[in-house]
Amino acid sequence: MMPVRRYAILTEGQLLDRRAKTAHGVIQYGRDEIAAVIDAEYAGKDVRDVLPRLQRSAPIVATLAQALAYKPTSLLLGVANQGGFIPQAFRPHILAAIDAGLEIVSGLHQLLRDDPEFVARATASGARLWDVRVPPEGIPLFSGAAYQARQVVVLAVGSDCAVGKKSVMIELDRAARAAGDRSEFVATGQTGTLIAGKGIVVDRVISDFITGAAEQLVLGVSPDADVALVEGQGSLWHPAYAPVTLGLLFGCAPDLLVMCIDTARTEVEEYGVALPPLSEMIRMHEALLAPIKPARVAAVAVNTSSLPDDRARAAIANAHAACGLPADDVVRFGGARLWRALREAARETPKRRLDA
Repeated sequence: MMPVRRYAILTEGQLLDRRAKTAHGVIQYGRDEIAAVIDAEYAGKDVRDVLPRLQRSAPIVATLAQALAYKPTSLLLGVANQGGFIPQAFRPHILAAIDAGLEIVSGLHQLLRDDPEFVARATASGARLWDVRVPPEGIPLFSGAAYQARQVVVLAVGSDCAVGKKSVMIELDRAARAAGDRSEFVATGQTGTLIAGKGIVVDRVISDFITGAAEQLVLGVSPDADVALVEGQGSLWHPAYAPVTLGLLFGCAPDLLVMCIDTARTEVEEYGVALPPLSEMIRMHEALLAPIKPARVAAVAVNTSSLPDDRARAAIANAHAACGLPADDVVRFGGARLWRALREAARETPKRRLDA
């Protein structure tokens, strides 16, 4: 488990953008302290005023110098953009933070340690550069040991990227614990790893070993847990990220799936691939797994963040009507209802956990 940090989170012009999902996730669910958010567009405001759904307060400032007044230990790059590059607008803030001796934390594909200027300045100041996305050494090939995992393994799958797969599993973990059940959230992405304090960012793993990485994550779940709630990645319909989705589907050997959809989307963002009906999404996931280790979709998590409450509840009802499965927005309305459905489904698996 990682030590608790005190973050200055850098979003610079992107705080309200979906690309700031690392910032949003760490603010909403992280155990670390939030000293300040750096974003000149919203400087002088509080995070709770700008993004009330995150349910957390932190001052928003314009510069690293202003953030230092709140005594951060680390600067977190709060975006997860397509391609994982470090925005040019971030560099002055990063260099100022390095010179101030702050740890720099990045979940982007473009590594801090590969930037000569960052490395030279960090060497001079003693600042630590932490690339969260770098996987551990020695990840093995998939062995099949995950088939014997004692926990019921539940994997989040989705219609697209950034539809809420991570948030859904964290909310279900909270609901399970609130109900007195023993569950564990399993992180497979950079933001999830920062929140959970452990994990493997599987999209950085060499393709032959993604299934092995997923298997190791499942095998590493606490023996005290009855259910492993695995964060999903990508989508079967995403031309760029479907291989990561498949690696998780086969590698973590799930017993159950949670289908995550966003009511605002009819196609894959930035690629224009039309999304099939919900019932077809469910059928395709189950058909893919059937020849190797069958798993069924047990619930549907509906992201209704773009809708007012009345339309959100109607969208949830429509999702249920379309597939006959329990459906809810667990971020908006809480995870208790879907957790009860998953609990019943888990009791019906061959592992028969949660029988008590």
